[in-house]
Amino acid sequence: MRKLLNWCFKGPVSPTNHCLSKSQMLFLFLWLFQGSMGETMEDPSAGNAENLNSESERQFRHSTCSIFQHCGHISYQCLVLELKPVVPQRSDGNMNNSRGSVASNIIVNHDFSRGLDSWHPNCCHAFVVPAEPGRNHVVVTNRKEPWQGLEQDISGKVTAGPNYRVCARVGISGPIQSSAVVTATLRLEFHHSPTTYMFIGKSSVSKDEWKTLEGMFQLSTLPDRIVLYLEGPSPGVDLLIESIVISCPYTIKTEDTNTRCFAPGDENIILNPNFEDGINNWSGRGCKIVLHDSMGDGKVMPMSGKFFASATERTQIWNGIQQEITSRVQRKLAYEVTAMVRIFGNNVTSATVQATLWVQTPDLREQYIGIGKLVVSDFYIFRTLVHIPLQATDKDWVQLQGKFLINASPSKVVISLEGPPPSTDILLNSFVVRHAEKVPPSPPPVIENPAFGVNIITNSNLYDGTTQWFPLGSCSLSVQSGSPHMLPPMARDSLGDHEPLSGRYILVTNRTQTWMGPAQMITDKLQLYLTYQVSAWVQIGSGASGPQTVSVVLKVDNQWVNGVQVEVNGDTWHEIGGSFRIEKKPDKVMVCVQGPASGVDLMLAGLQIFPVDRQARFRHLKRQTDKIRKRDVILKFSGSDSSSLVGAFVEVRQTQNSFPIGACVNRTNIDNEDFVDFFTKHFNWAVFGNELKWYWTEPQQGNFKYKDADDILTLCQSHNMEVRGHCIFWEVENMVQSWVKSLNTNDLRTAVQNRLNGLLTRYKGKFKHYDVNNEMLHGSFYQDHLGKDIRANMFKTANQLDPTATLFVNDYNVENECDIRSSPEKYIEHILDLQEQGAPVGGVGIQGHIDSPVGPIVCSALDKLGILGLPIWFTELDVSSVNEYVRADDLEVMLREAFAHPAVEGVMLWGIWELFTFRKNSHLVNAEGDVNEAGRRLLSLKQEWLSDAHGQVDEQSQVEFRGFPGSYEVEIVGVSTKVSKTFVVDKGESPLVVSINL
Repeated sequence: MRKLLNWCFKGPVSPTNHCLSKSQMLFLFLWLFQGSMGETMEDPSAGNAENLNSESERQFRHSTCSIFQHCGHISYQCLVLELKPVVPQRSDGNMNNSRGSVASNIIVNHDFSRGLDSWHPNCCHAFVVPAEPGRNHVVVTNRKEPWQGLEQDISGKVTAGPNYRVCARVGISGPIQSSAVVTATLRLEFHHSPTTYMFIGKSSVSKDEWKTLEGMFQLSTLPDRIVLYLEGPSPGVDLLIESIVISCPYTIKTEDTNTRCFAPGDENIILNPNFEDGINNWSGRGCKIVLHDSMGDGKVMPMSGKFFASATERTQIWNGIQQEITSRVQRKLAYEVTAMVRIFGNNVTSATVQATLWVQTPDLREQYIGIGKLVVSDFYIFRTLVHIPLQATDKDWVQLQGKFLINASPSKVVISLEGPPPSTDILLNSFVVRHAEKVPPSPPPVIENPAFGVNIITNSNLYDGTTQWFPLGSCSLSVQSGSPHMLPPMARDSLGDHEPLSGRYILVTNRTQTWMGPAQMITDKLQLYLTYQVSAWVQIGSGASGPQTVSVVLKVDNQWVNGVQVEVNGDTWHEIGGSFRIEKKPDKVMVCVQGPASGVDLMLAGLQIFPVDRQARFRHLKRQTDKIRKRDVILKFSGSDSSSLVGAFVEVRQTQNSFPIGACVNRTNIDNEDFVDFFTKHFNWAVFGNELKWYWTEPQQGNFKYKDADDILTLCQSHNMEVRGHCIFWEVENMVQSWVKSLNTNDLRTAVQNRLNGLLTRYKGKFKHYDVNNEMLHGSFYQDHLGKDIRANMFKTANQLDPTATLFVNDYNVENECDIRSSPEKYIEHILDLQEQGAPVGGVGIQGHIDSPVGPIVCSALDKLGILGLPIWFTELDVSSVNEYVRADDLEVMLREAFAHPAVEGVMLWGIWELFTFRKNSHLVNAEGDVNEAGRRLLSLKQEWLSDAHGQVDEQSQVEFRGFPGSYEVEIVGVSTKVSKTFVVDKGESPLVVSINL
């Protein structure tokens, strides 16, 4: 019988090619119903379900299923026509249904909410039963064979390589006393080879219960057709199915609307990652690669596996080992990289090794994307190379880790290792690149009894002498009288009314090292995630040769953490203040005051370390914000029927606050439409991360590259965003490109003039601000080479070339009292000096890269700088914390302090998107587009800073309210009329009358 059946289904089947006689048809029909021939198919559910039926039986049962479905039509022609393969109807993927769609499920209509759409009963019958509202299940009945069940074609939705997980809710019904086995199976059809079957999983099910059937499968090659089906119970037993899910760790919607799985998280996209297949799929980048089982007479062995590879004969630092991953990497996905590396040869014991991604876009634009934190490299200053370097050694294998994301649609992607000096081999034992797991956010920290404002320093008033204090080093401590009784101003702003200080201080003598001073252990008094403010009075003794630096520092376990600093002069008391926070449980924490030169006595009075009540500060800032940012507005209605509006209801809604809140953008970001959408929707100003800097626009002398800047500028202009120009020059020497540093004095002066002419002429009128010479408090390259007047001349020339632009100074560590080089006092002195030389300084830029900010400290710096009468901008604001709720709190502190201070006229965030920020853990949006708590806090504040009001038109045809400057909509509802208008409130102090003509 099997030979006959195999023969009769060969060849094409059509109405004119009749391969079966009537007697053969009848014979076949009787066979299907288990007639007198007595030959039955093997039940895969009996015994070992993995032992599937023979290939001929599988082929037969597939080919005859249509006959069984149409057994009522036993005409010759109908039987032949129905032998054609049945292809399930294609659908739009998982549609919304009563139970919600399963995001990564490749099964269409997985819960039968659309009946049997996309499902096909395999030689049996099926119908859907609505068990309860919103829940359905299918009944597969009239089953004559164990292999008969329900199937769906999943061709085109799975790929070779990934692991797929199958999960189904199944049950049984009918004449059965015990349990039955339900099996999930794949039918794999090939055009030029026999059909095969793959067992996925099984579950033993009893009557009146639902069980979960689970299993996994992986395809090494892709068949021409793939069909999933559930089968198994004995004939006569109905199979019940509630839902079926096939998922992989990541899916996308393709252009043809099908859901497909790719690059799942547990799949390494690197081919031959452990060199078990030699060096296949690997190549050298400007050098040779060699396979090894050992090196150095057996001293270097693989850390895992049997082999490793070396990149050898390297003549440049960028030479290394590489692999193309174009077809296996997807844009807008975050990938994590792990590699085991070490170095060998050339008498180098340690060197930097870094992973770099080279991406070529279809327009042939090249990008170098580093793995990890954004750090601009001097070696590739004309490209987007960012990396997290690893110090590899010649002694041990070390692990390199990082993450990357590709924004653009790539035409080619290559990942490589590079970095050590020439002639030093890079050794690679294993390399893994996989889709980065989405780590759930840390929960909000739980802080019990924070005791805001309570000093954790014991015996701070020194009534008990030096009890709890000890000298760090061989210095001597004693208690003296004569220090201030008043709290330092920054502490007073935080603590409010407070008892006077004791007037006693610690005198530190016999100091033979700068680090010697008074210390105290505070381990048990600290709580994780609390922000602590530090405050004290300090003074130095006689004998100092010039100003001295005094610091309050922490030693957390065995690591010194630089704290707050102040520069002390003469015999007066100075306030020292700052803040810190600890986010990881320490074994011991010590606080110490130190800093002056050896032999100089140190005096400390009233040291306070206390947790800060941020919410109390926020309440104060909200009142301050309403006072300085809002304006009284009078809406005066006019028109022929305005008198009839008396008593009409008026609703006012602000649509946009005009206060500038902007963000940093890089050229690669604008290839990501998700970034562009968030960026243009929530910010009204922009600044370029690198693309306007001199090392970017002219990497080699005379080789100008403005296209990246032009592209970003075009985007900003299309969304009516104002743009800051950052920066014309950068005074810090290691940020100056090598060709500029090699110029003699005359050529350097010419190059500076050419830079000014070229940039400001090209973009005249297009940038509202320019940072003229970045970080002059921390660098002096141009001043050292061209004289002091070069700085003022840069401002003068820039103003002549583009008089519409406001020219800024810009520096860091101004607002947090942690850097004596850039204290507010030093910044003021610097600006006044420039102005005295005729520099048209128009604005003060505070970068704002800050940790654990405390409002009164930030406000103190703003108050001091405010005396200059210049607009203050936070130009590069970011805050960093692993815990996104703490990060959100820090961001709220800075935004509220800025918005509540009258001297601040704008805020720019320095990076918003994960993997594209200056500092790690400072992003507002995760790499794949999920807004985190810090981002939500920003959006919440922006919503808070929109005004709305409602009221009734008075007898003067007016409505009054108080609101923020910006754009508004007003709706007037009268007895028979309803009118909507728009208007703008400009910044100002006096009441604004807005005439609205109806």
